Amino acid sequence: MIARLPETSITEAAAQLRALGVEAGDTLLLHVSFRAVRPIENGPLGLIAALRAALGSEGTLVMPSWTGDDDRVFDPTTTACDPHLGIVADLFWRQPGVRRSQHPFAFAALGAKAEEIVRGPMVLPPHGPEGPLGRLHNAAARILLLGVGQDANTSIHLCELLAGVPYRRAKHVTVMGKTGPERIDYGENDHCCARFALADGWLCDKGLLSEGPVASAAAKLMRIEDLVATLVPRLEAEPLIFLHPPGAGCDECDDARRSLALSH
Repeated sequence: MIARLPETSITEAAAQLRALGVEAGDTLLLHVSFRAVRPIENGPLGLIAALRAALGSEGTLVMPSWTGDDDRVFDPTTTACDPHLGIVADLFWRQPGVRRSQHPFAFAALGAKAEEIVRGPMVLPPHGPEGPLGRLHNAAARILLLGVGQDANTSIHLCELLAGVPYRRAKHVTVMGKTGPERIDYGENDHCCARFALADGWLCDKGLLSEGPVASAAAKLMRIEDLVATLVPRLEAEPLIFLHPPGAGCDECDDARRSLALSH
């Protein structure tokens, strides 16, 4: 018989978040696997309540909220999140008072800076400094990785763009045009993201990564400003550092490398 883990209360989870370094008034971008967090009082909504309690009335909670279907027009009031974002993200945008971007590369936010974070038109590539990640950087936000690794850290794509990495994989998205749905093709600085794990060591070496438990999950907390300041110089010096080497068997990284030849 497998022993069940004890359920973490909302109050206990909020205290763990504060011990990790989350402060009242923070703007916090969350990437989470609820499977790693559970069991917690009141399930995914209990985790959201704990995060809000740790942030306080002046804080802002932000989660990715983009679509998982690039062939359908995004409706911020009805379109579900990409399933890879998990149940917490998909429940979050549906809660009272949450603001959600009006475009397919959406973020959702609740709190003092919510409208500031999610406002504005779609930008391409989607994680550039003119979009929500850039505004999170300007707001001195923190990133919380809860039960997930750096491969889930979308803000590293912002670092890639700020550093001018040369790879772009072919992507598309569907938006509502003047005469109906329209497909927009674009290039995105994308790959398998497994080598984003290198960021852990670089941040730890500088004392810029806080680690600890939240409920049953391992948590990592960092500032977006620190992430950018640490990663951009490394990417400028070695632009392909996050791609697996040729012949490593990674189709996504190989696709990104092929884009280098196509751009010349």
